[in-house]
Amino acid sequence: MISTVALAGLLAFVGSGLGPPPCVTAPGSTPSEELRALYQSGRPYADFLDHATRRAELWHGNTQRSEGIDMALVERARAVGGTWYFLAVAVDSCSDSVSTIPYLARLVALVDGLDLRVVDPAAGRAIMEAHRTPDGRAATPTILLLDDRFDEVGCFIERPLTLQTWILENDDRSGDEIYERKMEWYADDAGHETVETFVEMLEAATAGATVCR
Repeated sequence: MISTVALAGLLAFVGSGLGPPPCVTAPGSTPSEELRALYQSGRPYADFLDHATRRAELWHGNTQRSEGIDMALVERARAVGGTWYFLAVAVDSCSDSVSTIPYLARLVALVDGLDLRVVDPAAGRAIMEAHRTPDGRAATPTILLLDDRFDEVGCFIERPLTLQTWILENDDRSGDEIYERKMEWYADDAGHETVETFVEMLEAATAGATVCR
């Protein structure tokens, strides 16, 4: 359970309108050479999707639904320019991975200069441990944004901030109730906040800021 003080701080930042909170770990804590090697060992999304056996129907369904992502966000990502890499630690059985990564993959497919690779938690354990959730867990998906030198310039931890905040505020509810509401939120949002988060991360990175959500 997240502490009252930590949750209050998180909600105060969210309500401030200042944008994404700073990354919870120091940028560059993992050497770029290691990140490059890990990235290059990963699977392109299409290959990951082909091998998804758990939640396969939802993986393919969300991949198809991602065709409807907000093109205004796509244009913002295109305006950033440059070369950027998304390194995702994910597993096909994860309800948060299946609800976010297909939309990121669609953004990557629509924007020149973006690329995505997926590694499993065994390979990406150190990344998960270094980028924990607000309540202290190593979780999937954990997604790093890397620049053209494979330096870390942003990260996304587990789920969009709006949903993460709601779950932290309602941790007294049953697991079944939390899960049901979570999946309803993902269906209603249809990847919008996920895509918006990654676009904001790109915009911040090109301005020299490293942020995480």
